[in-house]
Amino acid sequence: MISWQLTETVLPLVGLPEHGPCDSDELGAWLEQNKDLVNEHLTIHGAVLFRGFAIGTAQQFESISSIFCDRFSDYGGGNSPRTKVASNVFTSTEYAKDERISMHNEASYLKEMPSRILFFCAKPATQGGQTPIADCRRILSRIDPKVRDRFELKGVLYVNNMHDGAGLGRSWMDVFGTNDRKVVEERLAKDGYEFEWRPGGLLRTSIKAPAILRHPITSEETWINQAEQWHPSSLNPEFRKQLLSIMHEEELPHHAFFGDSSPLEESDLNNIRAAMAAEERVFEWHQGDVLLCDNLLVMHGRQPYSGERKILVAMG
Repeated sequence: MISWQLTETVLPLVGLPEHGPCDSDELGAWLEQNKDLVNEHLTIHGAVLFRGFAIGTAQQFESISSIFCDRFSDYGGGNSPRTKVASNVFTSTEYAKDERISMHNEASYLKEMPSRILFFCAKPATQGGQTPIADCRRILSRIDPKVRDRFELKGVLYVNNMHDGAGLGRSWMDVFGTNDRKVVEERLAKDGYEFEWRPGGLLRTSIKAPAILRHPITSEETWINQAEQWHPSSLNPEFRKQLLSIMHEEELPHHAFFGDSSPLEESDLNNIRAAMAAEERVFEWHQGDVLLCDNLLVMHGRQPYSGERKILVAMG
């Protein structure tokens, strides 16, 4: 039923209907019967794009996603602003359309990060809005060995400062979907965070995570962290300067350190960014596309865009 094609940029592997148009029910039935085959492709390529299967609704996308997600993630405590559109389907992000989101592995800071993440193109942008992807194994091979060794030895500490309704970044009520501190504390403890309630209703959380993981199926080492994204050096230089003129660096909404709380070297982060840029692969969204990614093998981001864009996500 599916014809497999590699794109010119290697990522992703593209699956097309072999004998003309197919609907989402036909695709779902085929995927149920051939799940092992798809997972084999996924461990080799890291990302598979299904195109031309008349998937049109969030519910149809959720049904496809459930084949690959035994348990869905609810994104409670996640970094990006999202809106739930179905039981286990969210908008991919609601950051300003003129901003680029750097590539990252979803929730790599969690002790149990999602192993699968799926995207659905309900409506492509008029211009831009691509979801760049990159192979974490290849990124790791490009990073300076000395930089790699430092990160492998120390890991990464992620720090998040959340306000109580008025301030920079997201409030803790928005992040966790509740104003009940006890519920928040239970979620943080479950996910392995350290946390502190600070004066003025502020919440500071921190969590340590490895920078490199060994894939549970392939045993390959992969670069899995969001250090460069969380570090202030990822900000526009002028905006960073303005922020630090009104607050201390430790008060920024997000920050990253080595796992022993020592500061990250910006030269190291620039080396990592260069490795990521060298492996970045970009494809154009078509309406109805579904992209399945192994979140331990492939990172993703978002390009700026114009016009209306609707990309949905499910993970687990």
